[in-house]
Amino acid sequence: MTEFNLKQYLESKRELVNSALDELLPGESTLSGKVMEAMRYSVMAGGKRVRPILLLAGAEAVGGAVEPLLPAACALECIHTYSLIHDDLPAMDDDDLRRGRKTCHVIYGEAMAILAGDGLLTLAFALMASERMNNALDAARLNRAIRMLADASGIFGMVGGQTADILMEGKTVDADTLRFIHARKTGALLRVSVEMGGYLAGADDHAVSSLGKYGKSLGLAFQVVDDLLDIEGDEELTGKPVGSDEKNRKATYPALYGLEKTRKMASDLLDESLEAISSFGPEADPLRAIANYVVTRKR
Repeated sequence: MTEFNLKQYLESKRELVNSALDELLPGESTLSGKVMEAMRYSVMAGGKRVRPILLLAGAEAVGGAVEPLLPAACALECIHTYSLIHDDLPAMDDDDLRRGRKTCHVIYGEAMAILAGDGLLTLAFALMASERMNNALDAARLNRAIRMLADASGIFGMVGGQTADILMEGKTVDADTLRFIHARKTGALLRVSVEMGGYLAGADDHAVSSLGKYGKSLGLAFQVVDDLLDIEGDEELTGKPVGSDEKNRKATYPALYGLEKTRKMASDLLDESLEAISSFGPEADPLRAIANYVVTRKR
């Protein structure tokens, strides 16, 4: 049996997503063109495209086609990038580097960075509700997917987790609070990426539930590893300052559990994610390989 080539898979899907992003992101040179320039600067700065690729892999895992779902994949990257732009602002994490480049507010100013984030968030839902998506998918299924994305990215997901994270800065947090923060701040969008991919591809409730369990464990693992990289990572590889969590007195797993237990937690979450999709066939091999990559990554 041929070993699955994750590097080749990620590169091919990243190229597909980047091409779709370049097509779907606005580039008008009107009076409001500066905000579109800032949006493009941040989205096209690179990045692993983990969330869009998870959506496409989730679709493939249930035998679905990826081409009709590219606007949804791009919507995920728009939401993720908007969150990074706002996270980097002086009022939030006050970071000057992102993806190896100067952050959006450093280049364009705080006001334009805020607007660029707003523009990407609203563009994401325009892409989800686009004619291209409506022509390719059942209306009821698409409507539910839009609600799934809204819940995962809004006050019940990413925004809610970020809020809790800010409120707990400088305070002692327990394990339940930390899990609440990370399951929403980072985990919710990762979970819905793979879950929505399967759902939009026509998967039944059981398969979607399994993909959701995979995504939930993977999302938490992703944040646990992010916490580790903020301490042990190489800034040249991560593309962002090391030690910013400690500087901002953020609640993290290493701060609560120590490095050794945090590494064990990442390993356990990997096992949980793989178990969730154990009943899937070889079509889910990309998801299995991605889970291993997330836990062993260096950036």
